[in-house]
Amino acid sequence: MRTKNSVLLAGVAFGVLTSGMGDALAGGFAIREQSVYGQGASFAGIAAGGALSGMFWNPAVMTQFSGINFEAGLAGILPSAEHSFSASTLATAIPPLYGFGVSDSGRDALVPSLYVSYQLSERFWLGISVNAPFGLSVAFPTNWAGAGYGQNSSLKSYNASPSIAFKVNEWLSLAAGVQIQYMDVSYDGLLAPLPPSKFNIGGTGWGWGWTVGATLTPTPTTTIGIGYRSAIDQEIDGTLDVPPLPLTTPGSVSLTLKLPATLTVGLRQRIGERFTLLAGFEWAEWSRIGTPAVLSAGGTAMVLGTPLNLPFQYSDGFFYSIGGEYAIDPSLTVRAGFAYEQSPITDRVRTPRLPDNDRFWYSVGASYKPAVFPGLSFDLAYSFIDVDSTPINISATSGNPWFNASGTYIGTVNSNVHILSLGARFQLNPPPPVLVTKG
Repeated sequence: MRTKNSVLLAGVAFGVLTSGMGDALAGGFAIREQSVYGQGASFAGIAAGGALSGMFWNPAVMTQFSGINFEAGLAGILPSAEHSFSASTLATAIPPLYGFGVSDSGRDALVPSLYVSYQLSERFWLGISVNAPFGLSVAFPTNWAGAGYGQNSSLKSYNASPSIAFKVNEWLSLAAGVQIQYMDVSYDGLLAPLPPSKFNIGGTGWGWGWTVGATLTPTPTTTIGIGYRSAIDQEIDGTLDVPPLPLTTPGSVSLTLKLPATLTVGLRQRIGERFTLLAGFEWAEWSRIGTPAVLSAGGTAMVLGTPLNLPFQYSDGFFYSIGGEYAIDPSLTVRAGFAYEQSPITDRVRTPRLPDNDRFWYSVGASYKPAVFPGLSFDLAYSFIDVDSTPINISATSGNPWFNASGTYIGTVNSNVHILSLGARFQLNPPPPVLVTKG
């Protein structure tokens, strides 16, 4: 029973932490699609501004926009992930209850974003962004060959970040804000390999963090942006729903998910009257996720009084991007970009549930400003993400720390992602308020 309980609870914890992480993501299980404007250039230079949505990465960009500004976006993410296998303990079981790959484990999703800024005076701005920075979902049949390491999962996150910005002078702006984040998780896992039976866990949690940023304009044609989003410790509490089983702990579970800090740098360099060169870099501290432990509601380790450690053992992730935009006329601007993303998940620790790997981004986009509606802009972007062919090796000799009683699973995942996004921006430009002081 100890082995069965260990398999069950390891699956529960793994599901809470990685459920919903399809292939249409940033490295790990973050969602990068927070700006339609930025997506059109593979997010090159977005931390340096150009659109209000750049404040997701760097809140100081709001000082580039006078008056009252609104921006909303919706990204349609269409992932595809085909799993094939060359070895599976479950597929060779007797009776043969398992034994096939999965044609597509990814689920389509819509990711919204919203931004608002208000200029208080010549030097101060207030703003807020509302985003879904982590999430998406995966789906597997109960009896596929890798069922012991991958079942249905979904995760939703909601993040509100109010911020304040200060324009020091014409070449420097500074900003800071807080992050308030909520998560909602639903997860299906395999209770026992033979015969196959499933369990479900649902959990929610809150966490908070902070964000800071700066924009520098050393010349009229050059803008550099630097933004930092702090790490968040997300406290997840959930309820385990299983068939009658002589577990030694209650059905309530909890764990602390250590989400990564990110540092983003962007460059916008105007060349001539119409062309702007864009470049970007991002570091994500995925290594801090470490090896968390699953606890019962009372704070006791869940597996027969022994701590259940989850060996994620991720590395840090990196994102490099370059692109450009060209103003065809005052109403129409087109852009394109390329990016390379280095995944934090290495071959040694990869599982079918989150088959993340290095990827290449190819993006195009456009912005249109209708002359009859001053201050209104529409954005359109399309990206194709090509993910490297992804090996998975979970066996007694592979060194993969997720190896358990479900036995060996060796396979390959071939995946790609299409992303189509639409957005709108609107700017009101009332005169800045005049501060009245008594003499």
